[in-house]
Amino acid sequence: MAEGRSSSGEWKSNELERVYGSIPWLKPIETQRYRAKVFKSGNSLAVRIPAGTKLVAGMEMDLTVEDGQFLSLGPVEQPKRKFNVAKVAGSAMNLEPIKDEDRLFEERPLVRDTLRKPADAER
Repeated sequence: MAEGRSSSGEWKSNELERVYGSIPWLKPIETQRYRAKVFKSGNSLAVRIPAGTKLVAGMEMDLTVEDGQFLSLGPVEQPKRKFNVAKVAGSAMNLEPIKDEDRLFEERPLVRDTLRKPADAER
């Protein structure tokens, strides 16, 4: 029975990875904490960033400080998210093109027009 659980757990993990591949904003963000000291560098203060982060030397950073306390540090230019088509390719095999007759819509009043008060409509 333990084997069944591991295969079920493995299936759930694979299924979640497939889902996260198509909607990456649901995937939990990996967070690591480091302890660093502030030191003087010329007339400025500096913090040494440990190796192992995805930061690159020379990268321009945006520092947010509120009431003299450090809040956050992030890259000025966020790397563009890449969509991995291989993770979702073939997952919607039963889709068919929309028929021309299904592309037609009946005219109807706009919601903003239906919400107007009668006094507003007279003006």
